[in-house]
Amino acid sequence: MPSDDSHEEQDSHSDRQQEVIHCLKQIIEPMLKNNIVSLGMVRNLRVVDNYVYLRLYVGRHQYQLEEQIQSALSTLSWCKKSYIAVCTIPGVRTTLAISSGKGGVGKSTVSVNLAVALSLQGAKVGLLDADVYGPNVPQMMGLGKTDVNMLDTPDGQRFLPLEAHGIKVMSVGLLAEPDHPLAWRGPVLHKIVTQFIHEVAWGDLDYLLIDLPPGTGDAQITIIQESPICGVILVATPQQVAISDVRRSVYMFRQVGVPVLGIIENMSYLICDRCGEPTPIFGSGGGQKLATEIHAPLLGQVPINPQICAGGDSGQPLTLTDPTSTVGQVFMQIAASLDATFGLAL
Repeated sequence: MPSDDSHEEQDSHSDRQQEVIHCLKQIIEPMLKNNIVSLGMVRNLRVVDNYVYLRLYVGRHQYQLEEQIQSALSTLSWCKKSYIAVCTIPGVRTTLAISSGKGGVGKSTVSVNLAVALSLQGAKVGLLDADVYGPNVPQMMGLGKTDVNMLDTPDGQRFLPLEAHGIKVMSVGLLAEPDHPLAWRGPVLHKIVTQFIHEVAWGDLDYLLIDLPPGTGDAQITIIQESPICGVILVATPQQVAISDVRRSVYMFRQVGVPVLGIIENMSYLICDRCGEPTPIFGSGGGQKLATEIHAPLLGQVPINPQICAGGDSGQPLTLTDPTSTVGQVFMQIAASLDATFGLAL
């Protein structure tokens, strides 16, 4: 049986942990107007005796938060010292993940067109294709099989991202042999994913979009834990049955403290060529139902359009070639919403 002393130690540890969390919740990120705990910027928090350890995930404009945390924790009478590991991607202001509960819902198509829309609105954008099982972004951006060069930096060698349509692009698909499966497992997969997060010379970016693999496996968890993701955008389809797949992703992100920024419903409807009326081929209401359930906004509903597929095949995203199309307008509106949320003065 545990002794009374051990129970007291556990209670004391729990009390101190709650004290630290309460203290950190007083620190408000001025741009997002929320506390750094709710925003998922504080992770791996531990209290050991009289010491506090945590990891702080920030963009290039948020480094001052480390000093604020040190100052706040110094007010705790029992805290001798706090150790803060700052996790960031150099030069990147805002890192967003694009995720889906399963494959085949158009996640990469959404990632590419959203990157284009943000770029058209004046942002400096990078796109990291971290889908280790089906990296399609190079083809969708018109890069095909292109060699990746290395750059010598004071911090060692870094991958030099390619550029397409004014967007910096990096993809695991650029390192693979054409038509060969990416059969990476365990430690190798972890190492490759970590390299792509920390060893790419992005330069200055307003946004880095990370196209995640579908589902909730090791690769997804590694990317989330290793990168300063400010939030995730979930891609879903209108079917009610698809909601359960996305719900698992929502649970995973919230477990690690990454906020869900909203839902993009893809393949929402088909516009009739003759009458112009929308027809919900795959049902309707799934995206809105999910958004209501998880208390996140429905950011946009992307219609079915043969040109969006043709643009992906040819490397000319529809939002780029025809930003005034219905599809283009949806993505431009989503990009404007993100700019409003993250307060970029572009």
